Amino acid sequence: MNIVKKSIMMIMILLFPNIGMAQMAKETNQEIAIFAGGCFWCMEKPFDQLEGVISTISGYTGGKVRSPTYEQVSAGGTGYIESLQVTFDPSKTTYQKLLEVFWKNIDPLDDTGQFCDKGEQYKSAVFYKNEQQKQEAEKSLKDVKKELGAKISTKIIKASEFYPAEEYHQDYYKKNPIRYSFYRYNCGRDARLKEIWNK
Repeated sequence: MNIVKKSIMMIMILLFPNIGMAQMAKETNQEIAIFAGGCFWCMEKPFDQLEGVISTISGYTGGKVRSPTYEQVSAGGTGYIESLQVTFDPSKTTYQKLLEVFWKNIDPLDDTGQFCDKGEQYKSAVFYKNEQQKQEAEKSLKDVKKELGAKISTKIIKASEFYPAEEYHQDYYKKNPIRYSFYRYNCGRDARLKEIWNK
């Protein structure tokens, strides 16, 4: 989804919060998945590149304070985790495929956060929306545990309300490619991913 379409969707969410993304997706035969893999800037691109993904929105979930801000979440103590809401067309891709993309872009062994970002707000998780997603997520976790032969720190959690992050966080890798690449490199994300998954 391009920046203009994503901006329109963000405006719709703000103007009509009672409808919400879940209802909008349901009415258009789309589905929603929510993942947390550390910095949400770094999670958008892999999903945006996947055929069948309609949109990705960076945001926060898992906490209880209404309308959290980036400053609140990044400071810790809110219960929120930086996460990514993925809207997808189930006729073109599957939840299982989304899970595969998710696992290959996180460090499931880290229980302190992700890469250079540490704290509860940066931990990895799959937030399931229904029983089918829960079962598929739990199966994929078992498969990853078997593949890596180690304890997996990623949690499988029932989804709660998702709040979109501020507009400047959306499509950050497109809007600020140099800063994004600098951050990603300095954070050691790709080096660590290669170490885990390219054995």
